[in-house]
Amino acid sequence: MQRPGQSKWLRRDLLLRLMLPLLAIVVATAALGTFTAHRLTDRVFDRWLLDAARSVGALVSFEHGQASIELPPAAETVLLYDDIDRTHFSVMQGQRLLAGRRGIPEQGARETTYRRGRAFDASYEGEPVRIVRTELDSGSAEPVVVLVAETLVKRQGSAQELMVVLWPMGALVIAAAAAIVLAVRRTVRPLEVIAARWNERSNASLQPIGDENVPRELLPFAAALNDLLGRIREMLARERQFAATAAHQLRTPLAGLQLGLARAAEAPDISTAREVLGELSHATQRTARLVQQLLALGRLDPEACGDLDFECADLVALAQDVGAAHADQALAKRIDLELVASVQPVLVTLQPELMAEALGNLLDNAIRYTPPGGRVLVEVIDSPPLVRVSDSGPGIPEDELKTVFERFVRGRIATGEGSGLGLAIARDIASLHGATVILGHSAWGGTSITISFRDGSS
Repeated sequence: MQRPGQSKWLRRDLLLRLMLPLLAIVVATAALGTFTAHRLTDRVFDRWLLDAARSVGALVSFEHGQASIELPPAAETVLLYDDIDRTHFSVMQGQRLLAGRRGIPEQGARETTYRRGRAFDASYEGEPVRIVRTELDSGSAEPVVVLVAETLVKRQGSAQELMVVLWPMGALVIAAAAAIVLAVRRTVRPLEVIAARWNERSNASLQPIGDENVPRELLPFAAALNDLLGRIREMLARERQFAATAAHQLRTPLAGLQLGLARAAEAPDISTAREVLGELSHATQRTARLVQQLLALGRLDPEACGDLDFECADLVALAQDVGAAHADQALAKRIDLELVASVQPVLVTLQPELMAEALGNLLDNAIRYTPPGGRVLVEVIDSPPLVRVSDSGPGIPEDELKTVFERFVRGRIATGEGSGLGLAIARDIASLHGATVILGHSAWGGTSITISFRDGSS
């Protein structure tokens, strides 16, 4: 098992995956060649011995079931002559020796059956021999058995000569191994070229890597790498934009807090200091709200949202919790905050904290911009699943229905305090859930904002 932090070498893996099968093929071929050489040698020499045995058997004659053989000394000399191996034979009918020598084994190891007899390995007079056995039908109860035994010098020499043909295979293996090494080196080279290009330019500028002279098989890799570089560029651009926006938005309230502290320090009496501290408390709350929205905006980075835990939640219960959290804000302005929802749960797959943030922003905007004594209605519908926030505020002009979703953009008739981030955050959160945000007019002339989920989300 590969240990953490231990990287693999592609070139080494390719060589192993190519060399090991080649080595296995060579070993299998050598084993098959050795077996074939020995088998071929045995069959050729076995047939010679069988021919010799049949020649001896041709000299046997029968009379009334009794066998006899006339083997002149010259014929025996020709039969047994061999300048390398020693040859022995015997012709027997039962226990009666007709010719040759006694004691030649009639069975042994590595037996091979032929049409005219059997051949097997044995030992005779302390030497390993190959013996052939054939029978002649005498017409009586006892057949005539002819045995011919031969030592193994010629067989072993012939098998070794046949094995010589395997030596060129070693040269072929070396040539194949060299070809594999060269092929792997040339195959890996384009990867090294791409890495060199990246090290020269892209790791500093994050510019795309050109795909010219890149093999077709590596084009998906180059495309994926360029896609990664593009995503990194976009992420860095978002971070720079976010940092600049946060610095710009926080500069004014922080400066106001500093001036307020200076005024409180210079206040001539306690009542004046308390008045300034009250203003500072209100400014601190506005700044805290702005920081909270900026943090929520930072969490909505598409690159960081892949690890969010979505779960099946009740949209009605979520709306009740968010509405309860804003009840005091509505009560302070004498606004009638109402929830209309089904008795049955409306189940939607979502990330509860983010969706609560989105719905909270919609409610905060509705209560903030609705005049005292107005009305805010939260509706939850199950088919298709959606949540809608309607108010009796001033509404949004038709020409601003799209632009108000941009960050830090507020309508021209918007009153009160706000950062212009609420709708942008709600839109981004809805997008993460595959939902859409629809902006329109309420029945009371105010604003109606709907977060509509896909039917598959429920």
